[in-house]
Amino acid sequence: LLFPVSNLCGKCRPRDTDLLQPSLNFLYWSLHQTTPCSQQRAVAVLLSNVSLLELLQKVLECTWLWSPPSRPAYLSSEDALLCSGWLLVASLLLYQHRYNTEVHQTLSVDLTEVLNAVIFRNKKPILLLVSIMQFLRAVLRQNFSSSLLVIVAQNTAPSATQPQPSSLQDTSLHPLAMQQVFSLVVSLQNLLVHKDLLLSQAVVACLETLVEYLYVKNQDVALHVASQPWHRFLLFTLLSGGQKSFLQPEVLRLMTLFVRYQSSNIISQKEISQIVQEAAEANIAELSEATSCALQLFLSQV
Repeated sequence: LLFPVSNLCGKCRPRDTDLLQPSLNFLYWSLHQTTPCSQQRAVAVLLSNVSLLELLQKVLECTWLWSPPSRPAYLSSEDALLCSGWLLVASLLLYQHRYNTEVHQTLSVDLTEVLNAVIFRNKKPILLLVSIMQFLRAVLRQNFSSSLLVIVAQNTAPSATQPQPSSLQDTSLHPLAMQQVFSLVVSLQNLLVHKDLLLSQAVVACLETLVEYLYVKNQDVALHVASQPWHRFLLFTLLSGGQKSFLQPEVLRLMTLFVRYQSSNIISQKEISQIVQEAAEANIAELSEATSCALQLFLSQV
């Protein structure tokens, strides 16, 4: 089925949302719900279809074109198609790298537009934000060096009044700029305050990947970002409200991140003891799978 469905997609226009959206979902499902052997073949089939990749290029570009000042509160058919497109491209990036699959057509993405979509949001639906963050995680994990993707960065050169250390940091973080990093971190923190489960999972995962990327590129910058005092206020905000327990997946994963990068000003021995105490008193069988996995990662890190 991959052949006719992918060929059908290649003959469509981005405006053919009723046909394209379920078709792209089928391609995405085919990549994720098959055996490793079949997965490698599926990736090869999709990446050899030039028309499909050209269609995906147009769909991604529509993200910046289909952004009217007033977006509907619900997920429109256009936004649903954009979600499917970003998720499929993120998956293709992941599996192309894993299997070193031959690439017949590259995709081009403006990094500034991707970052601004998360930083400024512009009333984009939560599911679209999550999809774009999945893509951002994929390119961060590959250090922006995928053979499937051409990154267009519109960073301007530092002005004469900008301190020299900042330009050196920008060079080490290329194609990211220091200002983009801090703007992205602040925006991710603000999105966490919404306490939407799907959004929280995506935000924490994106923050984890970002700090990992920074640590490889410039350890000082990574440790500086991980130890920002605002993180502690964020934790108090997440713990305020009806459920004060530390045993929340996003809280545990944030705590794990701070322990990993030794941010003792964010998480103290007292908080670590509280989490261990809560875990000891909890009925493990009643914890959700997400909480159990996050708790295991936290204890392993400690």
